[in-house]
Amino acid sequence: MRKVVVGAMVSMDGVMQAPGGPEEDPTGGFTFGGWTAVLGDDPVFGEALGKLFDEPFDLLLGRRTYEIFAAYWPYAEGGPSDDIARIFNRVTKYVATRKGMDLTWNGSRTLRDAVKDVAKLKQEDGPTLLTQGSTELVHALLSAGLVDEICTFTFPLLLGKGKRLFNADSQPRTFKLTHSAVSPNGLVAATYVRGGEVKTGTVGGPVEPSTAELARRERLRHED
Repeated sequence: MRKVVVGAMVSMDGVMQAPGGPEEDPTGGFTFGGWTAVLGDDPVFGEALGKLFDEPFDLLLGRRTYEIFAAYWPYAEGGPSDDIARIFNRVTKYVATRKGMDLTWNGSRTLRDAVKDVAKLKQEDGPTLLTQGSTELVHALLSAGLVDEICTFTFPLLLGKGKRLFNADSQPRTFKLTHSAVSPNGLVAATYVRGGEVKTGTVGGPVEPSTAELARRERLRHED
């Protein structure tokens, strides 16, 4: 079976929109494109990103991220990002799109129904299915419970607005931290693997509620 791994560069408040440059994705009035550039040469970031790309993988991309990548990576070999360009250009690219579009990047394949098609791909033998960017696709995969691993690179800044890694549709699920590293610059690289169901309880154990607590609960019921 293949596993689905979400790879995401995020701010402290979970924004992952346009990490690479000002013109990458200004939709929604986003004005902070390129927010990762200030720490782009961080050694912890470079090591963790290299580890993520060292394992065999195919790319799993949403339409907008595919368009960004297809306009850049085929032309990036021989440049400062040559190593990544050669990997990205070689692997298969699965593109989730409900609209017809020209897949100009070599090795690209269309997924018309992202959730069903990814579920089928997971049943096959093959390399990891790795997402990059692709917010809407990631939301759909998290909602369907198809994500096996999440690799985040959290940058020490708040962006306030923008497309976020998680939304309210994410399927409740625990994850286990398997690796983490913190750079002197404050960047945190972390890898989480899928766990089980979310369990709840009362901190310190159950106690008999006070009259004030019962009144508070009653007020909350009316506020709902």
